[in-house]
Amino acid sequence: MSYVVHKVSANVVWLLLLVAMPLSSQEHPAYDLVQDTTARVMEVVLVAEDYVDEEPERYYAQIQALLDPLIDYRGFARKVMGPYASSKRYRSLDEAGREQLSSQLDRFTEAMRSSLVRTYSKGLLAFGGSRIELEPAAGEERRVSLRQLVFADRSVPYEVLYQMGQTKNGEWKLLNVIIESVNLGEVYRDQFLASARDYDGDLDAVIDNWAIVVVDVDEAS
Repeated sequence: MSYVVHKVSANVVWLLLLVAMPLSSQEHPAYDLVQDTTARVMEVVLVAEDYVDEEPERYYAQIQALLDPLIDYRGFARKVMGPYASSKRYRSLDEAGREQLSSQLDRFTEAMRSSLVRTYSKGLLAFGGSRIELEPAAGEERRVSLRQLVFADRSVPYEVLYQMGQTKNGEWKLLNVIIESVNLGEVYRDQFLASARDYDGDLDAVIDNWAIVVVDVDEAS
């Protein structure tokens, strides 16, 4: 089952998610993470053009290995599940219920991880050489936003806002992305809640039938 809120080009989503210009003199740990990941990903993409048609799984595996340190998949998945994975609901459950919810969150995290990586990896192959401008980080001590302009296939640049957060151990992770005013976290949460209603709150059925929402930034802009 799929709930398409906005029809969006996966190529554009992936391009906006990862590609960044070299850092300015105003460096920030979040910038460092995105810059390093970008350089490594683009190296893989360059080589993959010669083999991806015959060995797509090899390509997906390499991209996923590079993205894992960047994205907080579990945190993102938990927010998408909304009230079904809230601390309040967790505390209200007995021990068996808590174990079941933890298992469901694990499964949904992996479903999101696998689908996102495959969708974005395919899109990334179509973009190379676009001019990117990344602005300095702005925000609170442990939460910052990075605004990026992507000059790709239209006269007006695409705009993306990276929402980054610092974990308790000091690592910076990508928590959410807003593309041309489309909040991906909210789009996915709406999809999850709608699916949960359709399956009468059966989270296992929701997860088993999960499909990634496709978003069209041209229609959203």
